[in-house]
Amino acid sequence: MHFQWDWLCLGVLIISSVTAGMENEENLDADVEVENFDKQSQEADVDRDKSSLEVVYQTPKPTGEVYFTETFDEGLSGWVLSVTLKEDMDDNVAKYDGRWEVEELKENAVPGDRGLVLKSVAKYHAISAMLTKAFVFDDKPLIVQYEVNFQKGIDCGGAYIKLLSSSNDLNLEYFFDKTPYTIMFGPDKCGEDYKLHFIFRHKNPKTGEYDEKHAERPDVDLKKFYLDKKTHLYTLVLKPDDTFEILIDQTVVSKGSLLENMIPPVNPSKEIEDPTDKKPDDWDERPKIPDPNAVKPDDWDEDEPARIEDPDAVKPEGWLDDEPQYVPDPNAKKPKDWDEEMDGEWEAPQIRNAKCEAAPGCGEWVRPMKNNPKYKGKWRAPMIDNPNYQGIWSPRKIPNPDYFEDLHPFKMTAISAIGLELWSMTSDIYFDNFIICSEKEVADRWAADSWGLKKLVASANEPGMFSQLVTAAEEHPWLWVLYILTLALPVGLSVLFCWPGKKSDEDIDFKKHDISKQITKGELKEETEELEDDELEDEKENEDTDEDEADGEGSEDIYDDEEENEVPDEEENEVPYGSQEGDRSNKSDSEDEKKEADEGMGDHPLKSVRKRRVRKD
Repeated sequence: MHFQWDWLCLGVLIISSVTAGMENEENLDADVEVENFDKQSQEADVDRDKSSLEVVYQTPKPTGEVYFTETFDEGLSGWVLSVTLKEDMDDNVAKYDGRWEVEELKENAVPGDRGLVLKSVAKYHAISAMLTKAFVFDDKPLIVQYEVNFQKGIDCGGAYIKLLSSSNDLNLEYFFDKTPYTIMFGPDKCGEDYKLHFIFRHKNPKTGEYDEKHAERPDVDLKKFYLDKKTHLYTLVLKPDDTFEILIDQTVVSKGSLLENMIPPVNPSKEIEDPTDKKPDDWDERPKIPDPNAVKPDDWDEDEPARIEDPDAVKPEGWLDDEPQYVPDPNAKKPKDWDEEMDGEWEAPQIRNAKCEAAPGCGEWVRPMKNNPKYKGKWRAPMIDNPNYQGIWSPRKIPNPDYFEDLHPFKMTAISAIGLELWSMTSDIYFDNFIICSEKEVADRWAADSWGLKKLVASANEPGMFSQLVTAAEEHPWLWVLYILTLALPVGLSVLFCWPGKKSDEDIDFKKHDISKQITKGELKEETEELEDDELEDEKENEDTDEDEADGEGSEDIYDDEEENEVPDEEENEVPYGSQEGDRSNKSDSEDEKKEADEGMGDHPLKSVRKRRVRKD
């Protein structure tokens, strides 16, 4: 039995150790899994102990057809700063005079890797660049990808981009908030509202006007991406089958259909409410009405107040009727600069009366109020079902005169430029590694050569697992309970299964009665004679004794009850047994006698002798 408990204890300890090792390995991995990274990036991820200074950075190169790429490693070449003003605003605040810089990250920087940084607070920023070639929405997907790092967190501001619509009069120097765009995509936050925009401008085929269509909000919590001060990769994938995907750090956070998951819908309803339809004057929308046949009871008094003075209340002894609750402060002095003509007559500030502190109360005693048992309030007739109820009225439906059906909203206006038109209350927003292409493999390879290195450096510089657990518990105190349970469970199981417990009285009694005892040859002979005498006397017993023997369960109950009362006599008769066992412990009997005694016990156990003796008594 002990052997089995030892194995069980060893198994629990092994399982606990393996579980702890697996959790440790999982915490060493990056928080967000990276999909479709090439072999070169995966080999780089193996060595997480290298410092950021040991990472060799090379400007990433696109591996396929692209419409635009930008790493900012060569500065702002090709980018144009806006010189125009916002409309409908004062000229002093409408200027796009926010400052941009090209610099490395402040934390977890990759040497040589630079990005575009928004530097000004509470100013408008606008900068844009032409695509290498325009993208036409035809039979190829559109993939837009770039990096953002809120190096100081974010209070209120955006980090989204605009893909500007192609037109003959597009002038990047006059890029501002009203410049036509086809797609707006990226993070935005103000207060506790964390957004990830995907907006496209859809052209009404009937009127030729453009309407903004917003994707439904992602179901995931976006807060950590704005506050963890890490570089995150934002990706938008638009497909010719009119579906879209939004990814953060190459993990899908939102996806849907341009026809079904946009607000407002691309295609309007076939029917609309008739604007000329009006509700009839006699239309009754009340599901319940007061019972017109109900009558107020005669004993209903609406004038009774809700609370009355308690007539049984008695003024406490020691109440000081003549003492006010507050008295002027005797230690207060009029300020030297007090002008009675300007400030009026000076009065000392009021303080609590010290005499009232030791008394039940001061001032005029007033009886306390209590609920009025006669109060019933204003009588109202009970409500009944309205027999004239007609339901909630709604206007009739008519065909929508503006209805149209666009089965392929993916075919948007072509794009020829990219721009950032932003306002922020937080500075040092970092942008890097823009790419616009049609192949997901090209975008993934670009991310592996750029964002993958930033992720590697950030992972190498992260604090240890213990520090991360403490930091997480500081943000979410309930995690302390989880930590304690996780540690206490294997320890508790180990103590429960491995610690030797005390033997119960039942175990001791079981061993005393069931383990065969060794007796000597003399003892065996004496017991055999007693057994033969008992058998002769049993034959003379009456028929009741035979019935008791046939009833096994009843005999056992009688035996159990009578055995307790028989203990003193049994001990008296078995004194030689105990003394002879002591003699055996002192080696007074020979080994041959012990062997014969053991063989004899197989046929005539001591338990049978005791049972016979009980029945005889």
